[in-house]
Amino acid sequence: MALPGTLRIGNIVFVSNIFLAPMAGVTDAPFRILCREQGAGFAYTEMISAKGVSYGSENSIALARTAPEEGLTGVQIFGSEPDIMAEAARKFEAGGAPLIDVNMGCPMRKITGNGEGSALMRDPALINRIVRTIVAAVNVPVTVKLRRGFDTGNETCVECALAAEDGGAAAVAVHGRFRDEYYSGRSDWSSVRRVKEAAGIPVILSGDVDCAEAARRAFDESGADGIMIGRAAMGDPWIFSRIGGKTTPEGKPETGEMKRVILRHLMLLKQYKGEITAASEFRKHVIWYLKGMRGAAAVRDRICKTKNTDEILEIIENYFEG
Repeated sequence: MALPGTLRIGNIVFVSNIFLAPMAGVTDAPFRILCREQGAGFAYTEMISAKGVSYGSENSIALARTAPEEGLTGVQIFGSEPDIMAEAARKFEAGGAPLIDVNMGCPMRKITGNGEGSALMRDPALINRIVRTIVAAVNVPVTVKLRRGFDTGNETCVECALAAEDGGAAAVAVHGRFRDEYYSGRSDWSSVRRVKEAAGIPVILSGDVDCAEAARRAFDESGADGIMIGRAAMGDPWIFSRIGGKTTPEGKPETGEMKRVILRHLMLLKQYKGEITAASEFRKHVIWYLKGMRGAAAVRDRICKTKNTDEILEIIENYFEG
């Protein structure tokens, strides 16, 4: 398969089948904009609690807000009660969401402890009801994100994917680790192939695609229709450009391009979240951007001590000019 290729999900045709995966605390509007500019074919909001939406939580609702620069953005919701999830989906569709994604893969205890996220993979019948109820409530494509299974050794991704497909899901994404593994070990791409061979809807691979060569191998080994890039994009939005063949295959870009994107990220954070939040949230991003680079520790220490974006800008400027 060519990289990138087109991908159709429901009534949407994506010019690139390399997507930015939804990540809590990471894939906000500024980061989505940067990744789309580098060639990501699609992006999703951070996962949003359907129950929080039903309670009128402003924090939950705010996570679905998108920026004009980012293009189409899917809204990812999580929960376990079909009617509540359908109501949240209706609200987001009314707000312009072109696609609703349902998180059935999150491994975190605070999510699975409530029977949500990957805990749903213990009950394919509930997966079917959730998807069926949401699909009946909206007119946009509904997709599902799964894991290999919940309990290590008990692979249920095929059964769960088929349950979602039977409920009307337009596509499924599969992360090739069990819930118990979190992000340790290696993602099993053969589990994605088994889903692809069983399902009649597009299947997207998630897990351990961290370079152009890994993307090629992932397609070859899984037969997937698309790929989601998650943790590998943190501090490296250029990965989409490399996989798409627009830049050299491996390695971070030259320092001028790095500085441009890092400072643009800071300014986007300030534009969409304000001075104080921008300064605070930029700290984690700069750690990812400068990982492994000479003198990065001192820069990170200075940035962590300031709450002023102008000072952060000066620190970054001096670092790359020094």
